[in-house]
Amino acid sequence: MDQVDTVIVGAGVVGLATARALARAGREVLLLEALEAFGQGTSARSSEVIHAGLYDAPGSLKARLCVAGRETLYAYAAARGIGHRRCGKLVVATEAAQAGALEAMRARAADCGVEGLELLDARAARALEPALRCAAALWSPATGIVDSHALMLALLGEAEDHGALLALRSAVGRVRVIAGGGFEVEVGGTEPMRIGARALVNAAGLHACALARAIDGLDAAQVPAPHWARGHYFACSRRAPFSHLIYPLPEPGGLGIHLTLDLGGQARFGPDVQWLPVAPRGAEDFSIDAALAGAFEHSVRRYWPGLPAGALQPAYAGIRPKIAGPGEPAADFRIDGPARHGVPGLVNLFGIESPGLTAALAIGEHVAALLREAR
Repeated sequence: MDQVDTVIVGAGVVGLATARALARAGREVLLLEALEAFGQGTSARSSEVIHAGLYDAPGSLKARLCVAGRETLYAYAAARGIGHRRCGKLVVATEAAQAGALEAMRARAADCGVEGLELLDARAARALEPALRCAAALWSPATGIVDSHALMLALLGEAEDHGALLALRSAVGRVRVIAGGGFEVEVGGTEPMRIGARALVNAAGLHACALARAIDGLDAAQVPAPHWARGHYFACSRRAPFSHLIYPLPEPGGLGIHLTLDLGGQARFGPDVQWLPVAPRGAEDFSIDAALAGAFEHSVRRYWPGLPAGALQPAYAGIRPKIAGPGEPAADFRIDGPARHGVPGLVNLFGIESPGLTAALAIGEHVAALLREAR
């Protein structure tokens, strides 16, 4: 049986950032990805937004890692020539009665360490975006966008420069905790290859809970119930008259159907929230129904009344790996190290949805610290 210091399961942006952090720390890293390329799951189907840290509770992992990861990500992208832009965003109240929610958001974000936030009245908001309709807005200058594929390519390159290896088409079946320390990891199908590892990082995204349940030696009570929420995105076939991101107030399960821009200035809208049954690997449903365009148009016209009829076209859909279901309060990231579950060398990452892209570099360093402390 081949031996390696650390196995990371899942080569999305968080798995890649973790591989980078651990390889830079001098650990031997093998990164296992079930698909034929890295970053093809949740990481490939996001808004590509660099979040400022507006939405999460002070002191939560999401808040702390988002704020820390945001500036680290900007610096990383600038140093490596990764396409990005600190374009800023407006969170808008489309009715006067919603203005209090903006103030509450501003106060909470300030408690998390987010700087530069400014409450704007309708006139000031329209001075920034003349096509915008709103009663008030919260201006977030630290929000931006990034080329997520170029980011993942850079993370992989740096990890490989420090000795990490990526194995594609390498689905993990079962994992056995070895008495005395370490893991036996089964990779492949009917005749699996077995790999021994001193440490194991479960960054399997949508399938992280399923993988954790397949670890023989981990108490099942340490694995949360998974929930999947599909979000659809529509592209605008015409040039939108906006230079900043536009977000409505959050809705249950998501941040509302917002307007984001790619680095070429093209607008896209989404995601909505559609709860799905959890499915096995390979059975994820990323379909998008063109008939949803009408509901999207209705939502978008609340803040952009000039949206031309028929301008929205289906673009793509993503699925968010949640650990809180419909009607439940949003859950924090769960990054469970040995101090929580009692298995030396194991880190499980559960519920890593937005702002996972923004926080990825900080998450990687956090995982590295958990494993360093456990040695």
